[in-house]
Amino acid sequence: MEFMTYKGYPLVRKGDDMYYGFMNAEHVIMLHVEKSKEENGVKIAEKVRFFKMKTDEGLSPIEAIVQQAERNTLYDALDVGYTWLHRTK
Repeated sequence: MEFMTYKGYPLVRKGDDMYYGFMNAEHVIMLHVEKSKEENGVKIAEKVRFFKMKTDEGLSPIEAIVQQAERNTLYDALDVGYTWLHRTK
């Protein structure tokens, strides 16, 4: 199965939630679009909260969170997420 990618990392979306990164790596970025608007029939994110999370399935979601932040655009959130993932290589 082929996934959409951003800067070499897979990006999987379901509704307003997205996962960015390789699930077999130590960390992945979970993004949640909290607020969006519609322009010309296209839904555009206005507020995105995102988390760097450990992929260890033995941890609760709260324990897995390493970093968190919020941005006004999906692009900005993905850019920060990319930096977080790239630094943990």
